[in-house]
Amino acid sequence: MENEIIIRRMTMADVEGVAAVEAATFPTPWSRDAFESEMKNVAARYLVAEKAGRVIGYAGAWIILDESHITNIAVLKDERGQGIGRKLTYGLMQYLSNLGAAYATLEVRKSNEVAQNLYRSLGFIKLGVRKRYYEDNGEDALIMVCDHMPEADPDFEEEGTVHE
Repeated sequence: MENEIIIRRMTMADVEGVAAVEAATFPTPWSRDAFESEMKNVAARYLVAEKAGRVIGYAGAWIILDESHITNIAVLKDERGQGIGRKLTYGLMQYLSNLGAAYATLEVRKSNEVAQNLYRSLGFIKLGVRKRYYEDNGEDALIMVCDHMPEADPDFEEEGTVHE
């Protein structure tokens, strides 16, 4: 189907598309090089939302042992309001849970009520505030955490999994 949304793991071939989504979304976007570095970071995991072969959104996180921190979530403006952000965020939470994460944290702009509502609907709660967190305008960030991760898929296996 032409309008089908596919959520899948990001590859190096997606970096250009992800960087374009980032640049179109954030006032101080990460660079293409930053995303290339993330693809080589053993603690980082990223998913993309693809429609008709085009990256229209992405979500990423870092995971160390049972801790995970969601770094970025973005969907192109003309694709918003269709549940893509929810699918990406939930998919990332499932992925992190499969990798052993017991909880996830993130920062969100104090003014971004749409994102806050999405995160609350997925089980995130406000934990605190990072004063003047955002460099572009000095806006505060809310720290949110979810310790109700999706149940890990017992059959999940990631490429490169080591079996003893």
